[in-house]
Amino acid sequence: MRFADTDPLNRTRFPVDEWALVETDFGDDDQGRTETLFAVGNGYLGLRGNVEEGRDGHLHGTFVNGFHETWPIRHAEEAFGFARVGQTIVNAPDAKVIRLYVDDEPLVITEAELLSYERRLDFRLGALSRIIVWRTPAGKRVRITSRRMTSFVDRHLALIDYEVELLDADAAVTISSHILNRQDGRDEYRSGVAEVQSSIFDPRKAEMFADRVLQPRVRRHEGSRYMLGYQTTNSSMALAVGAEHRIVTDNAFTESGTIGDDLAKHIYKVQAQRGVPIRITKAVSYHTARSVPARELVDRCDRTLDRAAELGVEQVFLDQRTWLDDFWARSDVEIAGQPVLQQAVRWNLFQLAQASARTDGGGIAAKGVSGSGYGGHYFWDSEIYVMPFLTYTAPIVARNAMRFRQKMLDSARVRALELNQKGALFPWRTINGLESSAYYAAGTAQYHIDADISYALMQYVNATGDEDFLGRGAIDILVETARMWEDLGFWRSNADDVFHIHGVTGPDEYTTVVNDNLYTNVMARANLEAAARAVDHLQVNEPEEYQRLVERVGVTPAEVASWRRAGAHMHIPFDPQLGVHPQDSAFLEKELWDLEHTPENLRPLLLHYHPLVIYRFQVLKQADVVLALFLQGHRFTLEEKRADFEYYDPLTTGDSTLSAVVQSIIAAEVGYHELAIRYFRAALFVDLADLHHNTADGVHVASTGGVWGMLAFGFGGFRDQDGAFTFDPRLPERWERLTFRLTIRGTRLRVTVEQDAISFLVEDGDGAHVNVRGTPVDIAGPEEVRVDLTDHGARIVGAPTMREVTGTRRADGTLLTASIPTLALDVEDEAAPLRVD
Repeated sequence: MRFADTDPLNRTRFPVDEWALVETDFGDDDQGRTETLFAVGNGYLGLRGNVEEGRDGHLHGTFVNGFHETWPIRHAEEAFGFARVGQTIVNAPDAKVIRLYVDDEPLVITEAELLSYERRLDFRLGALSRIIVWRTPAGKRVRITSRRMTSFVDRHLALIDYEVELLDADAAVTISSHILNRQDGRDEYRSGVAEVQSSIFDPRKAEMFADRVLQPRVRRHEGSRYMLGYQTTNSSMALAVGAEHRIVTDNAFTESGTIGDDLAKHIYKVQAQRGVPIRITKAVSYHTARSVPARELVDRCDRTLDRAAELGVEQVFLDQRTWLDDFWARSDVEIAGQPVLQQAVRWNLFQLAQASARTDGGGIAAKGVSGSGYGGHYFWDSEIYVMPFLTYTAPIVARNAMRFRQKMLDSARVRALELNQKGALFPWRTINGLESSAYYAAGTAQYHIDADISYALMQYVNATGDEDFLGRGAIDILVETARMWEDLGFWRSNADDVFHIHGVTGPDEYTTVVNDNLYTNVMARANLEAAARAVDHLQVNEPEEYQRLVERVGVTPAEVASWRRAGAHMHIPFDPQLGVHPQDSAFLEKELWDLEHTPENLRPLLLHYHPLVIYRFQVLKQADVVLALFLQGHRFTLEEKRADFEYYDPLTTGDSTLSAVVQSIIAAEVGYHELAIRYFRAALFVDLADLHHNTADGVHVASTGGVWGMLAFGFGGFRDQDGAFTFDPRLPERWERLTFRLTIRGTRLRVTVEQDAISFLVEDGDGAHVNVRGTPVDIAGPEEVRVDLTDHGARIVGAPTMREVTGTRRADGTLLTASIPTLALDVEDEAAPLRVD
């Protein structure tokens, strides 16, 4: 654990505001971080928090979810079944740019004399605003006020409001508004030369394109409206972007415009008088498609801009506030008396909305639409860390996310055949449904993604009661993934029949291609059992839909029985000598990596050690067994959970942002309350404080989902195994009260946890049935239901350490010892594309 309990933010620069992230001083040296922190998005369209004037910046970014280019993956040594087609999100033409000149002097934020500065990302308004006062080289004071937003109501729409006012003298003002195609975020003043790249390989970065990606197809200029249309070179996707301008001022002005393949400009020249404001409104629309020509997308942009013009700027912003009022009514989490934590929690929840709200059947990328990290790919993170938040606060968004996986099923069937398996195997990382991970050991070998998707599907169905969605096609996911597990595993008979799964990688990518990975086996068992129950239920209760299922996928009763048998006999590794569940069949045979004495300058490990060095040790990139303890907690005793947590926690590096989330949840459950808080803070501030030094690449969306999970599942003690909704709270000693909302079977509950009680109130709907520490509780009507609590579980001081693990003996009598590899080399050219969150 490498995180202090002190506030990690400079509160002079970033003052505490429970409903906004506020910056009072511009920072040149961390623009990449603040571009991410102040990005606006709606799940479909994202605008990085670049300065409006568009000159300075770490990465000028405009991203449309799923809009990507493809490229051939070239392997140094080929083998059958390797991923062939790489996919990378395209940095779309930038329409944020509005450049300001006063007496022909440009406003360049990094060079300007700023008399005052404030930037605010407001979580209730859903808008980024900025107010600055600039003293020009001639000594004139100019106030510039701006607002920008991407609409949650109309996902194709963005608005920019830009106002200039001279405070003490008249001047000639020029405002130049652009749509600029700058590939990969490169600055046009560098003549297309790529940004300087670090010589150290870092798999967190997206690939840079060497050739032109966007081929011009349409350009059109009518009055103050501009349209540019493109088609990607290889993937043949189309994009159109349009912008329309309005000016409101009592100053005399002229306007003109030009348009080319990669740059459209609308220019206002204003004879500005002191105290007379100039307000420019820029409405922007983006549309993309896989099989529609750019000229048709231009027509769609026209319609979007027409609607925005009819509504007017203020109505669009008002509609945004109304949408967010509903979002916070469903999603807000309150920590009484903790303003620093409260601000950070709401920033994280707001990021979840910005990453997922209007994906509308698309995927949820690892960085949402806030940056280019991981190339815009979708991973298993969405199902395990983001989907629980969506399922319990925004079920329609969760349903759309599952529909996205359902549409990917045909490609998953093809991929399974490539790997000589029946059923379907979903890609570990992808945009278009094809596997895009070039390093199979830490990519394709993570077969657990099938079980993760099935887990999220059943969590959604159990929480919402949406069995119609399951019966009308989503059940195919369960069937095909169960087929894959039953085919991948094998039977080994001794005294009893035991089902094994070999040659897979679990969530921990510091241990690859192993036999009987505990997480994989536990989750595969749940997948097999859920598929069998779902098919049986459909046969009994919906015979017509069952018959359609049989016609679609040919499922038989004998096949269902084989799934049930495989699940019942799944091998769950356990070492009675050490009293823990081994991460895999050979994990405990390795030596321990002494993390407590590993220098900070050699972390994260995968940037300083060859994978083969790491693979020889007991060391974890992220929680693996501990994640299984959470997701399938009803299959383990509290004593088993504590023993496993105490063994694996000292071995876990935290090199992945996903790790702190589940470590916090299980630490709270087994009694390490202070440690749970420390992990909670590590995840809560991972982007806000740039704890992993890669916030510039985009928001860690899975970690933001995990923040909600730590609050609801960890400190709130909520569990939802197999459709049973239970509570066993673990409120931190220093917290007065925790309040969160859950939507269960159409009823929104407000859950309030205090030191001496847990209370439930129906905010919307008919009611719900839950269980608190073994006691059934019915919640209905307008009255709050209160259940007294005598404690919040065990309170264990400190944290597990390596000293408690070393010195013990394996089952064969050998001693567990800890060490560090004696030689570490930074290899500049070797690039094993593991994932660092």
